[in-house]
Amino acid sequence: MKTPQTLKLACLLCIIALQAVTSEGQTVTKVAAGGYHSLFLKSDGSLWTMGDNDDGELGDGTYNQANLPEQIVASNITAIAAGVFHSLFLKSDGSLWTMGDNSYGELGDGTTDNDNYNTNLPEQIVASNVTAIAAGVFHSLFLKSDGSLWVMGNNGYGQLGDGTYNTTNLPEQIVASNVTAIAAGRYHSLFLKSDGSLWAMGYNASGQLGDGTYNQTNRPEQIVATNVTAIAAGWTHSLFLKSDGSLWAMGYNGYGQLGDGTYNQTNRPEQIVATNVTAIAAGYFHSLFLQSDGSLWAMGNNYDGQLGDGTTDNDNYNTNWPEQIVASNVTAIAGGGDHSLFLQSDGSLWAMGDNASGQLGDGTYNQINLPEQIVAGSSVPPGYNQISGQLLGTGDMQLSFVGIAGANYALDHSFSLAPPNWAPQLTNPTDAGGVLVFTNTPDPTTNNFWRIRSVP
Repeated sequence: MKTPQTLKLACLLCIIALQAVTSEGQTVTKVAAGGYHSLFLKSDGSLWTMGDNDDGELGDGTYNQANLPEQIVASNITAIAAGVFHSLFLKSDGSLWTMGDNSYGELGDGTTDNDNYNTNLPEQIVASNVTAIAAGVFHSLFLKSDGSLWVMGNNGYGQLGDGTYNTTNLPEQIVASNVTAIAAGRYHSLFLKSDGSLWAMGYNASGQLGDGTYNQTNRPEQIVATNVTAIAAGWTHSLFLKSDGSLWAMGYNGYGQLGDGTYNQTNRPEQIVATNVTAIAAGYFHSLFLQSDGSLWAMGNNYDGQLGDGTTDNDNYNTNWPEQIVASNVTAIAGGGDHSLFLQSDGSLWAMGDNASGQLGDGTYNQINLPEQIVAGSSVPPGYNQISGQLLGTGDMQLSFVGIAGANYALDHSFSLAPPNWAPQLTNPTDAGGVLVFTNTPDPTTNNFWRIRSVP
């Protein structure tokens, strides 16, 4: 029998290898938002990108923007960071890779040649032991497994923290140990140490360093002595969390991005929310945070709908108080230039805001002021994402898979599981009931292994 969901394959399936068939719902696990582009990871470790690509920041080998997600690396990616015109990612072996603009050496590859100052394919910068990454406008930060902090790129305001204002196109060590988290803004940088202290360096004209002055500094200075657990850096403002779940902010506030009910900048940290905040993100001039109940809150500039509250009224396009956007089930957030991304607990990816370069990944270039699902999740009832096998009277083996109705799934095979080398075979959608059937002719003398995975 043959239907659009029943496929006769000229491939071999060993009956005794049926137990090795696996199903994988490829949910989204991490997000990063740049100035005009976006990155995300799926649960299989694959890296996907969309949006502006004038400098090669998507890493697809072209300089063409993309308004739909495209896969750049198939597996083994563990962390991502997006600057305004460049991108960073880590692999499971601890190696650091970069792509995009390199006009100030922010890729860290030793070049800033004006005739060839960017790359549109990922290039390896550090071979191992990198654990965290952050990207600013024209500078980059990373941590190694020994807790050391390294920097590269533009240093015109001291944002590299090396005591100079000199650009560097190779990674340079700034702190030798005990650094646990990093964040990069437009021209300033933040980091945490293992004792919970917050440190800052770079541009400070709006008070974004939080040191009580408006003076830039080219050396790290301690801002808070203890109990800081998370940091985020926007264009000219900064956010951090304390261990009691309180949210604090400092810097430019012309669009209400600090969320204190005013439009006044501050050069000292001020408490915005007293408790229950679990995650933070900062865009150019807007801010996002999550609370412990999974709710998403936003404040600041909303000219392009990046807050996701359904408005972009030119007479009232921002808010200086946190407003709830989603009531529950949000697990991760990212703030881009004028767009925002978030994940829900089912692994679905959502986006809102500016989309002029396709950075929302919805197949259009239209901005949107309400959250829009870009990649579907895989939270389904018990019994779903299961494979069952039946030996037919014809000698064929029928594999029945139950997934999400109308979703696309691919059949892969490997000749071994030690290690597996999955090769894609066919892709088909499930029917209205979520059922997809593949029919194969097994050969007991050949030990083949099969899996089914979701695809965009």
